[in-house]
Amino acid sequence: MARAHYQVARRKRRKAVLKRAKGFWGARSRLYKTAKETLLRADAFAYRDRRRRKRDFRKLWIQRINAASRALGMSYSQFIHGCKTADIKLNRKMLALIAVEDPDGFSQLAEKAKKAVEN
Repeated sequence: MARAHYQVARRKRRKAVLKRAKGFWGARSRLYKTAKETLLRADAFAYRDRRRRKRDFRKLWIQRINAASRALGMSYSQFIHGCKTADIKLNRKMLALIAVEDPDGFSQLAEKAKKAVEN
């Protein structure tokens, strides 16, 4: 019995790798082995950075809330503590959006938070 050659499957696999590596620099987009190694590394970065993106956005929201609350005479931690005691149930993403889009609304929230801390 003649042996199986897997030519179609192998070509399909290699074409898929080289198609994904399109746009990479030099041999990384042309040679199968280097393209495969580069894609493994790219996939590792993509996996890692999908988790890092969540941290980065939270940091950005905190910075925006901090800047807006400091402009109103409060620190970030005082503002968040005031929001918790005033039972303002908005997450940091929404608070940051309000701080950027609606400064008047944010100042009203800050006043409520300030009163809640004072009582």
